[in-house]
Amino acid sequence: MGTRWTLPTGVDERLSGWMRIQERQAGSPAKAKARPRPAITISRQCGCEGFPLALRLQELLEPATGEPWHLFDKDLIERLAREENIPSRLLQSLEDPARYLEAFGFHPRGSFTSDEAFARLAVSILHLAQEGNAIIVGRGGAILCHELQNCFHFRLEASLDWRVESLVRRMGITRKAAEKEEKLRSRQRDRFILDHLGADAADRVFYDAVFNNERHSVEEIAAAILAYVKCGWKG
Repeated sequence: MGTRWTLPTGVDERLSGWMRIQERQAGSPAKAKARPRPAITISRQCGCEGFPLALRLQELLEPATGEPWHLFDKDLIERLAREENIPSRLLQSLEDPARYLEAFGFHPRGSFTSDEAFARLAVSILHLAQEGNAIIVGRGGAILCHELQNCFHFRLEASLDWRVESLVRRMGITRKAAEKEEKLRSRQRDRFILDHLGADAADRVFYDAVFNNERHSVEEIAAAILAYVKCGWKG
């Protein structure tokens, strides 16, 4: 029999508070349970506009559904770390497993292996996705939530040259630095997903649709995803 994972106290309290808000908005816990909501995961190649897309989707989905949507990305992890009085320097990169796990109190030299620690974090991601009205950026969300019927999964891709230029433009760095950044981040992300989920993030079997960010703007992609979710949601 497999191990039953529990959430760290700070994360569990934040999730419980978020769920109470959701239940009040739905009218009652019973109504919330009877009315499942969709969730969206966004995967992207390094340099693609995953976070701007998530923000635009949030802006479109809230008036379309008449309900608040919650964006869960790296910033949420950093806020949780601050609330738990964890040094922010430990969160330099989500895809750096050692620092990421230490930020949640799972020190590699402690009693938890990296797989066990990630399993605990995965529980929180699945929990949020199951509740719906959530946009989850990165963190292997599409792979973790692949079997959830209320989830829609999308990925952004583009040519290497376009992605490097995007990093130059958005980070204000030189092309040489952007090329180095893209190579490092891509390697870290691929290793993180493979090590913890045993999957290839580029495998299209995990996605409802893959968009070429080089050919289509954030606005165009967000509108297409909104239409897709509206047509595909059976809740």
